[in-house]
Amino acid sequence: MAAEQLDLNNLSGPQKAAIFLLTMGEDFTESFFKTLDQKSINKIGQHISEISYIPSEVIDAVMNEFMTGLQNEIDLSVSGKDFLEQVATKTLDEGTAKEIFKVVGDKSHQVPFRGLLHVPADNLARILQGEHPQTISLILSYLPHEKAAEIFGLLPGEMQADVALRIVNIGKVHEDVIRDLDEAIKQDIFKIGTATKKFEGIETLANILNEVDARIEEEVLSYIEEDDEPLADRIRQKMFIFEDLLGTEDRNFREILQNVDTSTVGKALKTASDEMKQKVFKNLSERAGEMLQEDIEIMGPIRLREVEEAQLSIVKTAKRLEAEGKIVLAGKGKEDILV
Repeated sequence: MAAEQLDLNNLSGPQKAAIFLLTMGEDFTESFFKTLDQKSINKIGQHISEISYIPSEVIDAVMNEFMTGLQNEIDLSVSGKDFLEQVATKTLDEGTAKEIFKVVGDKSHQVPFRGLLHVPADNLARILQGEHPQTISLILSYLPHEKAAEIFGLLPGEMQADVALRIVNIGKVHEDVIRDLDEAIKQDIFKIGTATKKFEGIETLANILNEVDARIEEEVLSYIEEDDEPLADRIRQKMFIFEDLLGTEDRNFREILQNVDTSTVGKALKTASDEMKQKVFKNLSERAGEMLQEDIEIMGPIRLREVEEAQLSIVKTAKRLEAEGKIVLAGKGKEDILV
């Protein structure tokens, strides 16, 4: 789906769902997929993979519609409010969940400047630079701290001190002034027509499929492959599975093993290749290797699902360590790194 096809007046239900889920993030989407039938997952998954950027006005409108209940041509029926109550509290920290509830809550108590949440900070900073410092300070005081800080950092140096001082001394502002300013800023954004949010749809879907069970993963990829085989191949190249850890340097692999309990490693090796088994034992101490071998011998038969969960747990640990800067992963979907 090319970005220019995201016409707000001509979006299908699955397209709207894909936009909503991309906006909410991967953890949110993973939980949402667990509530859907396979047909819906397939269609939404394909749209997610084809999205690269979304105009902010489309995000804003879709979020509003989704929260009041979405029904589309494939009978995907979702209550946005119920969805948030059931999923947001499970996938988001308490503070973030409260902010979302506040943003999409009662229409009669709309949070000012809510529509700016999904506009890229550089676009907002460019627009706000033409406003009076008092106006900028008012808007920033209503935005989440992280968003406000990002915009503040992009303002000209000579303007930052003035805006900062005005935020401290902002005091009370009449509701009518805030409402009028909110509407004026929205119009400014829509006029420039460049306010978008960028997405790596392929990478996002690959990360989501890494988190769901193997059946859903294969169904989605097979569905996409029937329509667009090269696209399915690109998604697979972005995915990272247990066997891809074979390409990880030994010192990094040892760090992963040190952060996973022995029983999980034992289960993961049940269906692992000989090369993976050799790599695991090679990177364990003699004593740790003996303990792992004992665990495997007394484990007996276990369900394939338990094996997949153990392998996924190790992959998640590896990704977490990489995100923390403690290791570097190499393998499928990764570029070789020279040091």
